[in-house]
Formats: sequence, C-alpha cells, structure tokens
Amino acid sequence: MSSSDSTSETLSFSALGLSEVLLKDLTKAGFQEPTPIQAKAIPPALEGRDVLGCAQTGTGKTAAFIIPMIERLAQGAKGAPRGLVLAPTRELAIQIQQTVDRLGRSRRIFATTVVGGADMNAQIRGLRQRPDIIVATPGRLLDHMWQGTIRFNQLQIVVLDEADRMLDMGFAPQLNQIMEAVPEERQTLLFSATMPSNLGDLARMSLKDPVRAMVSKSATLATGVTQTLHHTTSSDKTPLLLSLLKGKGESVLVFTRTKHRADRLGETLERGGHRVAVLHGGRRLAQRRTALEGFRRGRFQILVATDIAARGLDVANIGHVINYDLPNVPEDYVHRLGRTARMKAVGSATSFVTVEDSRHMREIEKLLGQPVPSAPGSRPRFQPTPQSTGQRPRPGFNRNAPRQGQDQPRRFGSNRRRGGPRPTASAR
Repeated sequence: MSSSDSTSETLSFSALGLSEVLLKDLTKAGFQEPTPIQAKAIPPALEGRDVLGCAQTGTGKTAAFIIPMIERLAQGAKGAPRGLVLAPTRELAIQIQQTVDRLGRSRRIFATTVVGGADMNAQIRGLRQRPDIIVATPGRLLDHMWQGTIRFNQLQIVVLDEADRMLDMGFAPQLNQIMEAVPEERQTLLFSATMPSNLGDLARMSLKDPVRAMVSKSATLATGVTQTLHHTTSSDKTPLLLSLLKGKGESVLVFTRTKHRADRLGETLERGGHRVAVLHGGRRLAQRRTALEGFRRGRFQILVATDIAARGLDVANIGHVINYDLPNVPEDYVHRLGRTARMKAVGSATSFVTVEDSRHMREIEKLLGQPVPSAPGSRPRFQPTPQSTGQRPRPGFNRNAPRQGQDQPRRFGSNRRRGGPRPTASAR
C-alpha cells in the first residue's frame, strides 16, 4: 500500500483543488480550514485513488470523504446512484446525510438514507427520486437489494465509514454480500478511528493500492481529554454518579453496557430532577432521534446511552463523558471518550471501575500505553485475586471472540478485484 507521509497541514481548502462553488458552501457551513485527516485524504480521493484513512474521533472524517465524493460525482451524468456510504448505526447514517445536504446542494448532489427501523415504503419513494448517493446501514441495504429497489449498475464510489465498528457489530456477512454486488471497477474509501488487526482482511478485500491517510496511531485520544478513574462497587455506582452530577451545568454523556441498565439509570436520574434522555438500539427510531436532537439542542443535559452513541455522535461541547460501565473491548473506550474534546476542544472523562473490572481496565491502559489516574477521593486501586472476587480466574479481553448478536467468526472471502473465488454469502 502506498502511504501519505507528509506531516505538513494544508492551511486552506482552496489549496486542495476544490471548486469555487464547493468552497463557498464550505465557508457557509463553517468549515474554516481542513483538519489533518481532510488534508491527507481529500487530494488522493479527488484523483480517484482508493484511500485507507485513520484518525481519532472528532477530527472531521465525514467531510474527508463527502467533499471528494461531491466533487467527483458532480462531474458525471445523473439518473442513478453513483455513490454508496455504509455506516454502522442509524444515527451516523443520518448525520452523513445531513453533511451531504449541507455541502452538496450547490453542486446538485443529493442523497437518501436507508436504515433499519424506518418506513420501507418511504425509503422506496426516496430511491425513486434517483439520488446521487445512498447512505445506508448494511442490513437495510440488503433488504432493498433483495427486493430489487436498489441497483448498482452505475456505482462509482463506495465508502465504508467506521469500518471496525461494523465488524464489531457482526456485519461481516452483510459486508461480504454487498461488496460482491457492487461493480468491480470502483473507488473505495475506508475510514476508521482505530485499525485493529481484523480490519486488515476487509481492507485487503475492498481496497486496491490505497493511499494510507494516517493521522494518528490507533487508540489515540484527543489531547484535550482529562481522564480519571473512580474505584467503586456495583452498588455504589449510582450514588457516585448522582454526586458527580450535582451542580454540573455542562452536558454529560453516560455510557452503560446494557439497554436495560440505560433505561433504569435514566429513570433514576429523572426522579432526581435531571433533564435526561436515553438512547439505545431497543428504542424506536423516532425515540432515538428525539433523544439525540434534544441532547444536541440542550433540552436534555444528560444522555444515557449504550455503545450505539460511541460512534458518529456529532454533538458539540459535550463537557463530560462518564463510563458508568466499562466497555466490552478496550478500543470502545477510545471511541466513547472521543465524544468529548472534539475539534481541539477540552473535556473530561470519568470511569467507574469495580473489582470485577480490574482486568478490563488493565487492558484499556495497555492499549493507551499509559495508566489512567485515580480521581481525588477515589478508593485505592483494586488488586483483585480469584479468592477475593469469589470467581474463577478468567482471561482478559479476547478481541476475536464473537460479540452479542454475532454467532460466527468474522471471515472475509476473496474478492473479484483480487482475482480470487467468489465468497459464499452467509445467511443473515
């Protein structure tokens, strides 16, 4: 793979070779100068090269692929979808759609979104408008493909956004089927905040001689994040959270491990007089949009969420991220903390660590390459033993173990672009 090794930052979007029309739209949308990932990814993408992009959360990766998509698609014939963006969650897909709406109007580039939980017939009506770009989650895209409501005869550009998250969520079989259905001759852009080893298979299958736009190493946190730990017990987590929230005027994002715990914690905080919303995959799409928009606009000060909010949640000025529960894998810790201190801002992150979490926390610190300091007044750091926990010894994280909802290994067959055999599509 070729590499983009320049460390100098481009000082203006005009130096990237963009059209005057798009430059005006960027200015209207508040884009002042390109971020490092935008400066590295946009020029090769404009040339039609495949791009493998990696940058920490909150650094403008969405615009890094939407800007060159708009410029390239504006030069071709219209009448059929020529761009496809795959995203792991409905919220991220909707935000990508909004970015296309803001930046593509003057260039007459339009998009439609197809995600699960939304009206299928309404999506079909949107597809009949012949959008230039389809923004989709993998499962719902396959539904349309099987019904024949989406065809990719003229598809030119495919974007895999938050690709590692799509693998974590068990979308490997769907990605196999989708990548086999799109034209062999295409441009592919793959973006992620981390580059775990299992992502290499997807990159080799999907990309052809890509430019590597690497801005930071995997598991890099924004410099403006201040991290602390509270060593506590499961029964003391909620009282501790309530004490931390006293007198806070900033917006707070609280992560839990399960949907049930998010609901229960939201009810507790609401009874305590807090303006709180809850966001998780078990809620209807309308409920999820209401929660997210209310949090974004300040109607809710606190958002309690599962890891569905760890990616693509573009909310400005989140002051504090609290890990009520530690994430299932270390990389998700990085994504959660990426919701604060975005775009060179500052923020704080607090994690609750029980004795059962000690091994998880050590894996997180190993990934970060540094210890996370304990908060003032926290209990001493636990030194658990099997005898003290009453549990059998158990291993740390197994990054290759199947996740919830994933009952088979992540495997990627060869792709026609590499001359190998066609993989067998897995059942959904």
